[in-house]
Amino acid sequence: MLLSLRNVSKTYATPEGKIEVLKGIDFDLPAAQSVALTGESGSGKSTLLHLVAGLDQPDSGQILVAGRDIAGLGDRGRAAYRRSDVGLIFQQFNLIPSLDVAANISFHARLAGRQDTTWETQLIETLGLTSLMRRYPEQLSGGQQQRVAIARTLAARPALVLADEPTGNLDETTGDTVLGLMLSLTKSSGAALLMVTHSPRLALMLDGSVLLRSGRIA
Repeated sequence: MLLSLRNVSKTYATPEGKIEVLKGIDFDLPAAQSVALTGESGSGKSTLLHLVAGLDQPDSGQILVAGRDIAGLGDRGRAAYRRSDVGLIFQQFNLIPSLDVAANISFHARLAGRQDTTWETQLIETLGLTSLMRRYPEQLSGGQQQRVAIARTLAARPALVLADEPTGNLDETTGDTVLGLMLSLTKSSGAALLMVTHSPRLALMLDGSVLLRSGRIA
């Protein structure tokens, strides 16, 4: 099992008191599978994704990625984990404005010491980016920027891809096309995908789905 969560809980302090966002989550995601994480706003979806990404730490429980518990890692260990093992795709494209498309795509792979020009070329061709390589993010449409963000993430061949409403800023037709390409490429690379979405329609495009309700898996 590539990703396993065991009794994961997370509480946040607010002026009104503590809010228990996640309450003993157990969850498994095999390699090369895609799962949609669904639920109403406030159900804990983004919090769970941030914990798995190593952007935050749980109050209790284990988050096992390829058998390693990332919940107990320090700041340096979590940064190394994000650099080498996990890829993140969000609504905001987060491209580096001073770099052209080619440099943006290779950025994470270079950081991870895992640049593969043959794989990058496949990503670029599949995502329809060949003619855009010398453009800068401000010269691209939203759909083009998200394709570049996907290529950048997958170029480093992460074992686990985490996506938070990755097509939320795109129109439905463009979003469906981009998501279809992302699913095809993650599967061909052998990566597992965990994607937060509010859309039951988009969730049906993935291999399976999990519903969060009030901090628990329903």
